[in-house]
Amino acid sequence: MRYEKGRKDASRRRIMEVATDRFRNDGIAASGLAAIMSDAGLTNGAFYPHFPSKADLVQACVVTALDEQWTQLREIIAAGGPAAAIAIYLSPEHRDNPGKGCALAALLPELARQPAEAHNLYAERLLALVREMAATLSPEIKDREGVALSIQAILIGALQLSRAVSGTPLSDRILTIGTDAVRTLITHSVHMTPAEAGPPDNHKKDSV
Repeated sequence: MRYEKGRKDASRRRIMEVATDRFRNDGIAASGLAAIMSDAGLTNGAFYPHFPSKADLVQACVVTALDEQWTQLREIIAAGGPAAAIAIYLSPEHRDNPGKGCALAALLPELARQPAEAHNLYAERLLALVREMAATLSPEIKDREGVALSIQAILIGALQLSRAVSGTPLSDRILTIGTDAVRTLITHSVHMTPAEAGPPDNHKKDSV
């Protein structure tokens, strides 16, 4: 029984690894289950004991990829601070290898077309990531969660834009400007006066 469970767990991990790689490189819509299972070395019938549908596979892959990504970022931040993580995220290497990079940046347009329940799940994971990032920022920053969310938006947007014009001088320029924008945001947030920052948004509630 233990052997069977171990083999089933290994098969599930293999399916997710192959699917995540295909989703990032080829897109969700262009990645059929038959091709995923073939690449995983499994039959089509072996898919359904693990996932009820392709949508469930997509959700599992995205959530796992986000968790793994933050684990890597946490290690980078611990070693070199937020600046090191920013430099790696907005690097030519990350831009040129979407299959091994940020799942959100690679899949964002297609994630927007996923079911509503998937949006709630992604929002929960994104908010958790933002809050962990906020904890690494200077305590002098008044709204660390807001700044962390802004950082995520700039990083992902800059990476997507740089990929859209990859191979042109503008692509590298976008990476540089995005990096400078995040650093300026962090610096400005630390030195911002209470009047500039505005009143606390105590009336706001989390949407997830």
